[in-house]
Amino acid sequence: MKCKGICNDYKATKPSGKKGRYESGQRRCNICEVFIMHDGPNCPCCKMKLRTKPRTRSGKERLNNAVKITEKMTICADAPLTTKTDVVYNRPTMDWGLANRLASIIKPEDNRALMLAVDHGYFLGPTERLEVPRDVIVPLLDYCDSLMLTRGVQRTSVPPTTQTPIVLRVSGGSSIIGEDLSKEDITVSIQDAIRLNASALAISIFVGSKYEYQTIVNLGKLVSQAQEYNIPVLAVTAVGKELGKDARYLSLACRIAAEQGAHIVKTYYCEGFEKVTGSCPVPIIVAGGKKIPEIDALDLTYKSICGGAVGVDMGRNIWQSDHPVPMLRAVRSIVHGTNNTDQAHTLYQKLVKEERNHT
Repeated sequence: MKCKGICNDYKATKPSGKKGRYESGQRRCNICEVFIMHDGPNCPCCKMKLRTKPRTRSGKERLNNAVKITEKMTICADAPLTTKTDVVYNRPTMDWGLANRLASIIKPEDNRALMLAVDHGYFLGPTERLEVPRDVIVPLLDYCDSLMLTRGVQRTSVPPTTQTPIVLRVSGGSSIIGEDLSKEDITVSIQDAIRLNASALAISIFVGSKYEYQTIVNLGKLVSQAQEYNIPVLAVTAVGKELGKDARYLSLACRIAAEQGAHIVKTYYCEGFEKVTGSCPVPIIVAGGKKIPEIDALDLTYKSICGGAVGVDMGRNIWQSDHPVPMLRAVRSIVHGTNNTDQAHTLYQKLVKEERNHT
Protein backbone atom coordinates (compact mmCIF):
# COMPACT_ATOMS: atom_id res chain seq x y z
CA MET A 1 0.00 0.00 0.00
CA LYS A 2 1.37 3.39 -0.98
CA CYS A 3 0.09 6.92 -1.52
CA LYS A 4 -0.73 7.67 -5.18
CA GLY A 5 -1.80 11.26 -4.65
CA ILE A 6 -5.51 10.51 -5.17
CA CYS A 7 -6.11 11.36 -1.50
CA ASN A 8 -5.61 15.04 -2.34
CA ASP A 9 -8.94 14.95 -4.20
CA TYR A 10 -10.65 14.10 -0.90
CA LYS A 11 -8.47 16.11 1.50
CA ALA A 12 -10.56 17.75 4.23
CA THR A 13 -10.02 21.17 5.75
CA LYS A 14 -9.93 21.65 9.50
CA PRO A 15 -13.44 22.41 10.80
CA SER A 16 -14.08 25.78 12.38
CA GLY A 17 -15.08 26.15 16.02
CA LYS A 18 -14.61 23.50 18.70
CA LYS A 19 -15.82 20.62 16.59
CA GLY A 20 -13.13 18.01 15.94
CA ARG A 21 -12.27 16.37 12.65
CA TYR A 22 -13.79 13.00 13.51
CA GLU A 23 -16.96 14.67 14.79
CA SER A 24 -17.26 16.41 11.42
CA GLY A 25 -17.24 13.05 9.63
CA GLN A 26 -13.60 13.19 8.55
CA ARG A 27 -11.43 10.09 8.51
CA ARG A 28 -7.66 9.72 8.66
CA CYS A 29 -5.41 7.63 6.47
CA ASN A 30 -2.21 6.70 8.27
CA ILE A 31 -0.45 5.82 5.00
CA CYS A 32 -1.26 9.05 3.15
CA GLU A 33 -1.12 10.98 6.46
CA VAL A 34 -4.15 13.15 5.68
CA PHE A 35 -7.72 13.61 6.87
CA ILE A 36 -10.25 13.03 4.11
CA MET A 37 -14.00 13.16 3.51
CA HIS A 38 -14.98 9.76 2.15
CA ASP A 39 -17.93 7.42 2.71
CA GLY A 40 -16.09 4.12 2.27
CA PRO A 41 -14.11 2.28 4.99
CA ASN A 42 -10.87 2.29 2.98
CA CYS A 43 -8.75 5.12 1.62
CA PRO A 44 -9.60 5.78 -2.06
CA CYS A 45 -5.89 6.34 -2.68
CA CYS A 46 -3.88 3.57 -0.98
CA LYS A 47 -6.80 1.29 0.10
CA MET A 48 -5.66 1.40 3.75
CA LYS A 49 -8.49 1.10 6.29
CA LEU A 50 -9.37 4.59 7.48
CA ARG A 51 -9.24 5.64 11.13
CA THR A 52 -12.68 6.81 12.27
CA LYS A 53 -11.97 7.50 15.93
CA PRO A 54 -9.41 9.64 17.77
CA ARG A 55 -6.68 8.04 19.86
CA THR A 56 -6.95 10.25 22.96
CA ARG A 57 -9.49 9.69 25.73
CA SER A 58 -10.76 13.28 25.54
CA GLY A 59 -11.20 12.99 21.80
CA LYS A 60 -13.15 9.73 22.15
CA GLU A 61 -15.43 11.27 24.78
CA ARG A 62 -16.09 14.31 22.59
CA LEU A 63 -16.92 12.07 19.63
CA ASN A 64 -19.30 9.91 21.70
CA ASN A 65 -21.15 13.01 22.92
CA ALA A 66 -21.46 14.26 19.36
CA VAL A 67 -22.91 10.92 18.23
CA LYS A 68 -25.51 10.97 21.01
CA ILE A 69 -26.60 14.47 20.03
CA THR A 70 -26.80 13.50 16.37
CA GLU A 71 -28.98 10.48 17.14
CA LYS A 72 -31.56 12.77 18.71
CA MET A 73 -31.73 15.02 15.68
CA THR A 74 -34.02 14.60 12.70
CA ILE A 75 -31.73 14.54 9.70
CA CYS A 76 -33.04 15.81 6.38
CA ALA A 77 -30.66 14.78 3.62
CA ASP A 78 -31.61 16.47 0.36
CA ALA A 79 -28.23 16.07 -1.31
CA PRO A 80 -28.54 13.11 -3.70
CA LEU A 81 -24.91 12.05 -3.46
CA THR A 82 -24.87 11.53 0.31
CA THR A 83 -26.79 8.29 0.00
CA LYS A 84 -25.74 5.59 -2.42
CA THR A 85 -28.04 4.01 -4.95
CA ASP A 86 -30.37 1.28 -3.74
CA VAL A 87 -29.70 -0.97 -6.75
CA VAL A 88 -27.48 -3.50 -4.99
CA TYR A 89 -26.95 -7.17 -5.71
CA ASN A 90 -28.02 -9.67 -3.10
CA ARG A 91 -24.48 -11.00 -3.02
CA PRO A 92 -25.01 -13.65 -0.28
CA THR A 93 -27.17 -15.64 -2.74
CA MET A 94 -24.35 -15.75 -5.29
CA ASP A 95 -21.55 -18.22 -5.56
CA TRP A 96 -18.30 -16.79 -4.20
CA GLY A 97 -16.56 -16.41 -7.56
CA LEU A 98 -19.37 -14.43 -9.16
CA ALA A 99 -19.76 -12.18 -6.11
CA ASN A 100 -16.01 -11.63 -5.93
CA ARG A 101 -15.75 -10.61 -9.59
CA LEU A 102 -18.70 -8.25 -9.30
CA ALA A 103 -17.21 -6.69 -6.17
CA SER A 104 -14.05 -5.89 -8.12
CA ILE A 105 -16.09 -3.85 -10.61
CA ILE A 106 -18.86 -2.36 -8.45
CA LYS A 107 -17.07 -1.51 -5.21
CA PRO A 108 -19.09 -2.86 -2.25
CA GLU A 109 -18.00 -0.11 0.16
CA ASP A 110 -20.09 2.48 -1.71
CA ASN A 111 -21.80 0.47 -4.49
CA ARG A 112 -20.15 2.59 -7.16
CA ALA A 113 -18.17 1.83 -10.30
CA LEU A 114 -15.74 3.84 -12.42
CA MET A 115 -14.91 2.05 -15.66
CA LEU A 116 -12.47 3.25 -18.31
CA ALA A 117 -13.47 2.33 -21.87
CA VAL A 118 -10.71 1.72 -24.42
CA ASP A 119 -12.51 -0.82 -26.63
CA HIS A 120 -13.40 1.64 -29.41
CA GLY A 121 -10.92 0.20 -31.90
CA TYR A 122 -12.95 -2.97 -32.39
CA PHE A 123 -15.22 -1.09 -34.80
CA LEU A 124 -13.59 2.38 -35.18
CA GLY A 125 -9.98 1.30 -35.75
CA PRO A 126 -7.24 3.72 -34.55
CA THR A 127 -9.49 6.25 -32.86
CA GLU A 128 -8.09 9.75 -32.40
CA ARG A 129 -5.78 9.89 -29.36
CA LEU A 130 -6.10 6.12 -28.93
CA GLU A 131 -3.69 5.34 -31.76
CA VAL A 132 -1.17 3.86 -29.31
CA PRO A 133 -3.33 2.19 -26.62
CA ARG A 134 -0.50 1.49 -24.16
CA ASP A 135 0.43 5.18 -23.96
CA VAL A 136 -3.18 6.00 -23.09
CA ILE A 137 -3.89 3.15 -20.69
CA VAL A 138 -0.83 2.98 -18.43
CA PRO A 139 -1.06 6.50 -16.87
CA LEU A 140 -4.77 5.99 -16.11
CA LEU A 141 -4.71 2.49 -14.57
CA ASP A 142 -4.40 3.66 -10.97
CA TYR A 143 -7.44 5.95 -11.18
CA CYS A 144 -10.16 3.66 -12.60
CA ASP A 145 -11.91 0.70 -10.98
CA SER A 146 -11.92 -1.44 -14.14
CA LEU A 147 -10.82 -1.37 -17.75
CA MET A 148 -13.11 -2.24 -20.69
CA LEU A 149 -11.17 -3.42 -23.75
CA THR A 150 -10.61 -6.11 -26.37
CA ARG A 151 -8.33 -9.11 -25.97
CA GLY A 152 -5.91 -7.76 -28.57
CA VAL A 153 -5.34 -4.52 -26.68
CA GLN A 154 -5.17 -6.36 -23.37
CA ARG A 155 -2.42 -8.66 -24.57
CA THR A 156 -0.37 -5.96 -26.28
CA SER A 157 -0.96 -2.83 -24.23
CA VAL A 158 -1.78 -3.63 -20.58
CA PRO A 159 1.00 -4.56 -18.14
CA PRO A 160 0.27 -8.04 -16.73
CA THR A 161 1.28 -6.77 -13.30
CA THR A 162 -1.79 -4.52 -13.06
CA GLN A 163 -4.37 -5.13 -10.35
CA THR A 164 -7.10 -3.31 -12.31
CA PRO A 165 -9.94 -5.71 -13.23
CA ILE A 166 -10.61 -6.36 -16.91
CA VAL A 167 -14.05 -6.12 -18.54
CA LEU A 168 -13.44 -7.97 -21.78
CA ARG A 169 -15.28 -7.01 -24.97
CA VAL A 170 -16.36 -10.31 -26.57
CA SER A 171 -18.71 -9.14 -29.35
CA GLY A 172 -17.94 -7.67 -32.75
CA GLY A 173 -17.99 -8.39 -36.45
CA SER A 174 -18.86 -5.06 -38.08
CA SER A 175 -16.92 -1.84 -38.65
CA ILE A 176 -17.80 1.82 -39.00
CA ILE A 177 -17.54 1.52 -42.79
CA GLY A 178 -19.61 -1.65 -42.97
CA GLU A 179 -23.23 -2.12 -43.92
CA ASP A 180 -24.72 -2.31 -40.41
CA LEU A 181 -23.00 -1.96 -37.03
CA SER A 182 -25.71 -4.04 -35.37
CA LYS A 183 -24.58 -7.20 -37.18
CA GLU A 184 -22.48 -8.54 -34.31
CA ASP A 185 -21.64 -11.99 -33.04
CA ILE A 186 -19.65 -13.45 -30.15
CA THR A 187 -15.99 -13.27 -31.22
CA VAL A 188 -14.16 -14.52 -28.09
CA SER A 189 -14.46 -17.97 -26.57
CA ILE A 190 -15.17 -18.39 -22.87
CA GLN A 191 -11.89 -20.34 -22.62
CA ASP A 192 -9.87 -17.39 -23.93
CA ALA A 193 -11.67 -15.03 -21.55
CA ILE A 194 -10.63 -17.30 -18.66
CA ARG A 195 -7.04 -17.38 -19.96
CA LEU A 196 -7.08 -13.58 -19.89
CA ASN A 197 -8.41 -13.59 -16.31
CA ALA A 198 -11.40 -11.44 -17.25
CA SER A 199 -13.49 -10.15 -14.35
CA ALA A 200 -16.51 -9.62 -16.62
CA LEU A 201 -17.54 -10.02 -20.25
CA ALA A 202 -19.08 -7.22 -22.34
CA ILE A 203 -21.45 -7.71 -25.27
CA SER A 204 -23.65 -5.30 -27.21
CA ILE A 205 -27.34 -5.71 -27.99
CA PHE A 206 -29.14 -3.63 -30.62
CA VAL A 207 -32.79 -3.52 -29.60
CA GLY A 208 -35.00 -2.40 -32.47
CA SER A 209 -32.33 -2.86 -35.14
CA LYS A 210 -32.23 -5.17 -38.16
CA TYR A 211 -30.16 -7.67 -36.18
CA GLU A 212 -32.03 -7.35 -32.87
CA TYR A 213 -32.81 -11.09 -32.70
CA GLN A 214 -29.21 -12.17 -33.27
CA THR A 215 -27.69 -9.83 -30.68
CA ILE A 216 -30.25 -10.60 -27.96
CA VAL A 217 -29.83 -14.36 -28.49
CA ASN A 218 -26.06 -13.87 -28.36
CA LEU A 219 -26.46 -12.23 -24.95
CA GLY A 220 -28.52 -15.15 -23.65
CA LYS A 221 -25.98 -17.67 -24.90
CA LEU A 222 -23.08 -15.75 -23.40
CA VAL A 223 -24.78 -15.53 -20.00
CA SER A 224 -25.34 -19.31 -20.04
CA GLN A 225 -21.69 -19.99 -20.91
CA ALA A 226 -20.29 -17.45 -18.44
CA GLN A 227 -22.53 -18.72 -15.64
CA GLU A 228 -20.71 -22.05 -15.71
CA TYR A 229 -17.52 -20.24 -14.66
CA ASN A 230 -19.08 -17.57 -12.44
CA ILE A 231 -18.11 -14.72 -14.78
CA PRO A 232 -20.55 -11.77 -14.83
CA VAL A 233 -21.81 -10.33 -18.10
CA LEU A 234 -22.19 -6.64 -18.91
CA ALA A 235 -24.73 -5.91 -21.65
CA VAL A 236 -24.24 -2.73 -23.67
CA THR A 237 -27.49 -1.29 -25.00
CA ALA A 238 -25.98 0.05 -28.20
CA VAL A 239 -27.83 2.69 -30.17
CA GLY A 240 -27.50 3.75 -33.78
CA LYS A 241 -28.60 6.70 -35.87
CA GLU A 242 -32.02 5.17 -36.33
CA LEU A 243 -32.47 4.29 -32.64
CA GLY A 244 -33.45 6.82 -29.99
CA LYS A 245 -31.99 7.66 -26.59
CA ASP A 246 -35.20 8.55 -24.76
CA ALA A 247 -36.34 7.00 -21.49
CA ARG A 248 -38.94 4.80 -23.15
CA TYR A 249 -36.47 3.17 -25.54
CA LEU A 250 -33.64 2.85 -23.02
CA SER A 251 -35.99 1.38 -20.40
CA LEU A 252 -37.05 -1.23 -22.93
CA ALA A 253 -33.47 -2.09 -23.94
CA CYS A 254 -32.13 -2.23 -20.36
CA ARG A 255 -34.99 -4.38 -19.13
CA ILE A 256 -34.56 -6.83 -22.01
CA ALA A 257 -30.84 -7.09 -21.22
CA ALA A 258 -31.60 -7.80 -17.56
CA GLU A 259 -34.29 -10.34 -18.48
CA GLN A 260 -31.72 -12.25 -20.54
CA GLY A 261 -29.53 -12.52 -17.44
CA ALA A 262 -27.06 -9.63 -17.74
CA HIS A 263 -25.52 -8.82 -14.37
CA ILE A 264 -24.78 -5.18 -15.28
CA VAL A 265 -26.21 -2.98 -18.04
CA LYS A 266 -24.36 -0.16 -19.75
CA THR A 267 -26.61 2.45 -21.34
CA TYR A 268 -26.94 6.17 -22.02
CA TYR A 269 -28.18 8.99 -19.84
CA CYS A 270 -31.42 10.65 -20.89
CA GLU A 271 -34.12 12.94 -19.61
CA GLY A 272 -36.25 11.01 -17.12
CA PHE A 273 -33.35 8.66 -16.39
CA GLU A 274 -34.94 7.58 -13.11
CA LYS A 275 -37.49 5.65 -15.18
CA VAL A 276 -34.66 3.68 -16.79
CA THR A 277 -32.89 2.79 -13.54
CA GLY A 278 -36.17 2.23 -11.70
CA SER A 279 -37.37 -0.42 -14.16
CA CYS A 280 -34.06 -2.29 -14.46
CA PRO A 281 -33.47 -4.89 -11.70
CA VAL A 282 -29.68 -4.90 -12.13
CA PRO A 283 -27.12 -2.07 -11.75
CA ILE A 284 -26.76 0.42 -14.59
CA ILE A 285 -23.54 2.09 -15.72
CA VAL A 286 -23.75 5.12 -18.00
CA ALA A 287 -21.71 5.44 -21.18
CA GLY A 288 -19.72 8.62 -21.69
CA GLY A 289 -20.35 8.84 -25.44
CA LYS A 290 -18.63 11.26 -27.80
CA LYS A 291 -16.19 13.90 -26.56
CA ILE A 292 -17.91 16.90 -25.01
CA PRO A 293 -16.51 19.80 -22.91
CA GLU A 294 -15.07 18.69 -19.57
CA ILE A 295 -17.68 20.45 -17.47
CA ASP A 296 -20.46 18.81 -19.51
CA ALA A 297 -18.92 15.37 -19.04
CA LEU A 298 -18.69 15.99 -15.30
CA ASP A 299 -22.31 17.12 -15.28
CA LEU A 300 -23.27 13.94 -17.13
CA THR A 301 -21.51 11.94 -14.41
CA TYR A 302 -23.23 13.82 -11.61
CA LYS A 303 -26.71 13.54 -13.17
CA SER A 304 -26.20 9.84 -13.86
CA ILE A 305 -25.34 9.12 -10.22
CA CYS A 306 -28.24 11.26 -9.01
CA GLY A 307 -30.51 9.37 -11.41
CA GLY A 308 -29.66 5.98 -9.91
CA ALA A 309 -26.69 4.74 -11.95
CA VAL A 310 -23.93 2.99 -10.00
CA GLY A 311 -21.28 4.65 -12.11
CA VAL A 312 -19.98 5.59 -15.53
CA ASP A 313 -17.91 3.96 -18.26
CA MET A 314 -16.05 6.81 -19.92
CA GLY A 315 -13.53 6.67 -22.73
CA ARG A 316 -13.31 9.55 -25.18
CA ASN A 317 -14.26 12.10 -22.51
CA ILE A 318 -11.18 10.97 -20.59
CA TRP A 319 -8.40 10.19 -23.08
CA GLN A 320 -9.48 12.73 -25.71
CA SER A 321 -9.25 15.42 -23.04
CA ASP A 322 -6.07 17.50 -23.09
CA HIS A 323 -5.55 16.39 -19.48
CA PRO A 324 -6.71 12.76 -19.12
CA VAL A 325 -5.46 12.08 -15.57
CA PRO A 326 -6.98 15.24 -14.01
CA MET A 327 -10.22 14.54 -15.88
CA LEU A 328 -10.42 10.95 -14.64
CA ARG A 329 -9.66 12.05 -11.08
CA ALA A 330 -12.37 14.71 -11.29
CA VAL A 331 -14.90 12.11 -12.48
CA ARG A 332 -13.77 9.84 -9.65
CA SER A 333 -14.46 12.59 -7.10
CA ILE A 334 -18.13 12.41 -8.14
CA VAL A 335 -18.48 8.65 -8.52
CA HIS A 336 -16.65 7.69 -5.33
CA GLY A 337 -16.86 10.99 -3.50
CA THR A 338 -19.45 13.66 -2.79
CA ASN A 339 -18.48 16.32 -5.33
CA ASN A 340 -21.11 17.91 -7.53
CA THR A 341 -20.45 19.20 -11.05
CA ASP A 342 -18.95 22.55 -10.04
CA GLN A 343 -16.80 21.06 -7.27
CA ALA A 344 -15.46 18.40 -9.61
CA HIS A 345 -14.70 20.99 -12.29
CA THR A 346 -12.85 23.14 -9.75
CA LEU A 347 -10.82 20.06 -8.81
CA TYR A 348 -10.11 19.40 -12.49
CA GLN A 349 -8.79 22.94 -12.98
CA LYS A 350 -6.63 22.64 -9.87
CA LEU A 351 -5.15 19.33 -11.03
CA VAL A 352 -4.47 20.73 -14.50
CA LYS A 353 -2.59 23.64 -12.93
CA GLU A 354 -0.53 21.24 -10.80
CA GLU A 355 0.18 19.10 -13.84
CA ARG A 356 1.45 22.10 -15.79
CA ASN A 357 3.68 23.17 -12.90
CA HIS A 358 5.32 19.73 -12.84
CA THR A 359 6.11 19.74 -16.56
